[in-house]
Amino acid sequence: MRIVGLTGGIASGKSTVSNLFKSHGVPVVDADVVAREVLRKGSGGWKKVVAAFGDEILLDNGEVNRPRLGQIVFSDPDKRQFLNRLLAPYISRGIFWEVLKLWMKGYKVIVLDVPLLFEAKMDKFTKPITVVWVDPETQIRRLLARDRSSEEDARNRVNAQMPLDVKRGKADIVIDNTGSLDDLTQQFQKVFVEVTRPLTWAEFWLSRQGVFIILASVTSGVVLSMKAFDNHAS
Repeated sequence: MRIVGLTGGIASGKSTVSNLFKSHGVPVVDADVVAREVLRKGSGGWKKVVAAFGDEILLDNGEVNRPRLGQIVFSDPDKRQFLNRLLAPYISRGIFWEVLKLWMKGYKVIVLDVPLLFEAKMDKFTKPITVVWVDPETQIRRLLARDRSSEEDARNRVNAQMPLDVKRGKADIVIDNTGSLDDLTQQFQKVFVEVTRPLTWAEFWLSRQGVFIILASVTSGVVLSMKAFDNHAS
């Protein structure tokens, strides 16, 4: 099985690339979706966060006010790191189960869409790693247009993340998204061919089919050994 790492930064266009993978039939495990489930009212993650940050982060219906929580942690590095430590075990477990379900269905290539891929040390479980890159000013401009937030808030959110130049240096594949959607789509086609190439033998043996072949071979070997032992004994 091949687990492709996909990451980027806020307003870099990572979600667009993630959707392109989905539209081409490649399953995507989205860490943001997992995180929303982790913060669902009454969950273990929800209880931890409410205990740490108080009822002020809740909406009237009891769900977490994610924009409000974001404002709190993006302006305070210590609180942001504390929140990440609180939720990391829940998010990691959720991602593992989503990958396992796709593995059980027989998928051989899975994309792991994680904004904090490097920060959470999940990069060591993915290969190749794809980074969607834009320059910081483009990030801020797109973020202002998308969220209608203040420039200060936009810069705080961009600066709160690992710089995309650093992520680009750690990547196996870089998608430059400073151009148009057509430019992005053309680059994606090359990336798609790369990540869906035939599995290596090491990757194949980690797939469901590979594991079943191993189990079948081991089982056959055990049965033949038992028959040989019985014949020899008789």
